[in-house]
Amino acid sequence: MEFFDTHSHYNDDAYSEDRKNIIEDIYKEGVTKTVTVGYNTEMSKKAIEIANNYDYIYCTIGIHPSDIGNSEDEILEQIKEIENLIKTSNKIVAIGEIGLDYHWNKENKELQKYAFKKQIELANEYKLPIVIHTRDAIMDTIEFFRREVTPKYSGIMHCCTLNKDLIEEALDKGLYISFAGPITFKNTKNIELINIVPDNRLLIETDCPYLSPEPNRGQRNDSRNVKYVAQRIAQIRETTLEHIAKTTYQNAMNVYKIEKK
Repeated sequence: MEFFDTHSHYNDDAYSEDRKNIIEDIYKEGVTKTVTVGYNTEMSKKAIEIANNYDYIYCTIGIHPSDIGNSEDEILEQIKEIENLIKTSNKIVAIGEIGLDYHWNKENKELQKYAFKKQIELANEYKLPIVIHTRDAIMDTIEFFRREVTPKYSGIMHCCTLNKDLIEEALDKGLYISFAGPITFKNTKNIELINIVPDNRLLIETDCPYLSPEPNRGQRNDSRNVKYVAQRIAQIRETTLEHIAKTTYQNAMNVYKIEKK
């Protein structure tokens, strides 16, 4: 059985001491593909470097809403750097992670929307999907997609919140829905909403080194734990782990436009 972890951060300092060992171990344990996600220019470059070193790792590049800077000029400067990176590697499979995050900063909402819009436009120009982050900004994310720009080449609602309106809006816009460790937590609410995602739009991820699922909650996460996310989904949807692994693997290949070798 093979798994595809659609969202990881092996560019994070949490792996500075054992990155090579972890990356090799996840493959041995059945995670035969993963995507390392950029979130600013420095970490996007590091994601490319890691992806270039391993056949089974791909990457995204982009500016996270917490890293956009303090002006439209700063945003455009960073986006230009991201654009310059696009042609440097054939392992780049999306623009992300991008979006809205009001957990850390509620004072720059309009700047966040500006950065979000400009990066979707960049993705559309280069025919790439997007990876979307939304935290404490559900309604604004929904309204953004209704009033602003729509991704033309699909994308992923990463670590999706179990909110019916958000899931339905994302599906309506042709996006895939990715679930992570929090769906395994005992206090998770609205878990039944996982069932409204059709098989052909369902994805799994770890968001490692963050959000370790049960039974490893509180520890540093890595892609080997993606099986626990898959197991929980299989349980909720009353199907087999094998079915979820196979389905989500193919969906990830589709959205990231990765060809089988």
